[in-house]
Amino acid sequence: MDHLLIILLVAGSGLLSLAAAGHALLYKRDSRSALVWVSLTLTIPLIGPFLYWCLGMNRISRRARSWQESGRWLTRTEIYPIEDQKRFEPQLPDSAIHLSDLLHLEEKIVTTPQREGNRIIALIGGEEAYPAMLGAIRSAKETINLSSYIFDADGIGAEFVIELIEAAKRGVKVRVIIDSLGEKYSRTSPRTAFRDTPVKLVRYLPLRQGAYINLRNHRKLLIIDGHEAFTGGMNIRSRHLNASESVIDSIHDVHFSVRGPIVADLQGTFLGDWYFVTGEKLQDQCFFHPIEPQGTALACCVADGPDREFRKIAQIIKGALSCAKNHVYIMTPYFIPDREMTSSLVTAALRGVDIRIVLPGQNNLIFVDWASRALLWELLVNGVRIYFQPPPFVHTKLMLADNIWSFVGSANLDTRSLRLNFELNLSVFDPELSTTINHLFKQAFADSREMALRDVEGYPLIIKLRNNFARLFSPYL
Repeated sequence: MDHLLIILLVAGSGLLSLAAAGHALLYKRDSRSALVWVSLTLTIPLIGPFLYWCLGMNRISRRARSWQESGRWLTRTEIYPIEDQKRFEPQLPDSAIHLSDLLHLEEKIVTTPQREGNRIIALIGGEEAYPAMLGAIRSAKETINLSSYIFDADGIGAEFVIELIEAAKRGVKVRVIIDSLGEKYSRTSPRTAFRDTPVKLVRYLPLRQGAYINLRNHRKLLIIDGHEAFTGGMNIRSRHLNASESVIDSIHDVHFSVRGPIVADLQGTFLGDWYFVTGEKLQDQCFFHPIEPQGTALACCVADGPDREFRKIAQIIKGALSCAKNHVYIMTPYFIPDREMTSSLVTAALRGVDIRIVLPGQNNLIFVDWASRALLWELLVNGVRIYFQPPPFVHTKLMLADNIWSFVGSANLDTRSLRLNFELNLSVFDPELSTTINHLFKQAFADSREMALRDVEGYPLIIKLRNNFARLFSPYL
């Protein structure tokens, strides 16, 4: 009997190893990753397959796509049943003709169309963004749709709570989506603040339904009456008010006021998320009023997540790097590029494009900062310039190519944003917005410390070991 149990245990262990190795061969597209997992699962019985089940299997995309296939997410035509679906041939500004391949890429992988006639204005810090958002809420007549990863109902958040409740009391339909993991950052929960009020608040993937550390809704959206919107990287919390917070606690960020036809696509993104959470399909005409052109920006709404066939945001960034002729500037709080993104950055720099990356000198996630610093040597040695901004912590996410194309929104340049969470960016061809963003970059360059290759090579051995150990966890950060 003992011999039989041993035989069964060995056979079962062997089958587990073969099953895990076969799964890695079938589904791991990176041959190096496949080789590592096949070797691990075949040489370390039980432990190897267990590690592969925990860390190697991409359950994130599979779960998200299963939701999509089950009808839990709406398609674009289901959200816009009355919209004219005819495409037009977008006209690029003369200074952006060399980026026509980037435009073609967007049209291939993004389901929402290019929209002409938009006006997109940068709002610097909470001092500019919050008054504009609160003013828009006060002026709302029909609908207010708000989505935020973090909504702290204390401080400035309390002002939002008051105005949203007042709007609901005067007959405006107010809907709020908060991420259930992002809610944990709030000192005062909006659920408590909106309890027993006319405001409809729902949580995205409540943690009681599963330990969804990934698949978070990281989008930030406010849409007023279907014709005015705000989006970007700014949550609702007092730490974005730099003047009233200490340097250690404050967060610097940039948000955007959006007017024009692109607002319909931002609205559609919110309504798709609302349907995912509640099962309620909202198609009233009040959500999609006809919008006249408001400016000259050609813009595209890029909603991305693990349910998508393409890694839209990542591919658009790599497309911009391959098309740019003069410069590409990137500002991001969390910078952990994968091998493909690193290769795109290096290739662009080697062909003579001025690639500059601006990172926070003081990061709120120290382990992410260590992993990021381990990746800098390869970039610096190939001509990419790296800058570290002084405190306060800079949460801004910006990309600028050739002073004509901007890419702004909620996505960081890390695995979590580009593969694991739901994000929203705007691709914008507009000289006016690009001039503003270029000014922000120039100011950041002047205020920052540029990292030299000798700085990285001069790290003590213990620091190099620490940083490279953190880098091992890059796919999960």
